[in-house]
Amino acid sequence: MGDDGHRGEIDLRTPDEGELFATVTEMLGANRITVRCGDGTERTARIPGRMQKRVWIREDDLVLVEPWDWQDEKADVTHRYEQSEAERLREEGHIQ
Repeated sequence: MGDDGHRGEIDLRTPDEGELFATVTEMLGANRITVRCGDGTERTARIPGRMQKRVWIREDDLVLVEPWDWQDEKADVTHRYEQSEAERLREEGHIQ
């Protein structure tokens, strides 16, 4: 079996270039949410169609967003972390 002390953990997704960690602060409806991004900016984020039925996003969830080039106050959600993943990111010092 071989136990290397990692409890079968998988690598967590980290932000790609142009992506930011963000915390969901408000559900706006119509597939839109308000997020507070890691850079301190509040943005209106859009949940893309491919995530709408498969990924349930709630207030206080940790997500990755990609701010729009042409409108910095808007962003697209690219990933949602499970609670255990968010805790691990905090423990590892990736987020506060």
